[in-house]
Formats: sequence, C-alpha cells, structure tokens
Amino acid sequence: MKSMTRILIIEDDVFIAGLITQRLKNDFQIDLAIAAEDAFKKIEERVPDLILLDLILPGVDGFEILKKLKSDDATKAIPVIILSNLGNRDEVEKGIAMGAVNYLIKSNIMPDDVVKTIKETLKS
Repeated sequence: MKSMTRILIIEDDVFIAGLITQRLKNDFQIDLAIAAEDAFKKIEERVPDLILLDLILPGVDGFEILKKLKSDDATKAIPVIILSNLGNRDEVEKGIAMGAVNYLIKSNIMPDDVVKTIKETLKS
C-alpha cells in the first residue's frame, strides 16, 4: 500500500490548525508545528511532501523559515504554500519570490480550497 502524502502544517493558532487538520486528515498524514524550532525538528524526523506555512509565528517568522528551507539542499524542493492573514501585495510577492509555490490568505479562503490547492500543487 502506498503511504499517504505527508503535510507539515506550521501554524501557531490552535483553532486554525485544528480546522485545517480536521479537513486534511482523511487525505493526508498531518504533522503540526507551532514554531520554527518544532518545525525543523519534525522535518528532520520525517521530510514532508508539502509544507503549509503561516507567517506570523512566535519567535522566528514564516519568511525566515521559508528562507531557511529554500537555502538548504535537503529541503529546498519541498513545495511550500503560505497560508497567512498577511495579505498585502508586497507580502504576497515576497513570499512567492522567496520560493513559495502559492500564497493563500486565510480570510479569503475556505478549508476545501486549501485542500484543492494542496492537491493541485502535489500533482504538478
């Protein structure tokens, strides 16, 4: 049997993380991290097939995490989708320029749209 696709959600909002996890857990294996240190530890243990990344996190922000992921040979090929409340054009452009494959704004998107975006990303 083929193992399920593993997604790492890096999100410090417990409510949002719970919503996303509930919606994704039937289709994917989910790991959850609430801060950078936790995220990198989980990536070291089991490399995910995709990362869903919030930008506003305690300590190190999502842009720094993205920068580190994309500068490391072991993790630079992992697709990263930013899922954030930060939605101005500069932030979106910065995220994409830094290597994110997509940028979703939490207030503009439903959980089903997140799943659809993940599936489309994994197909390409």
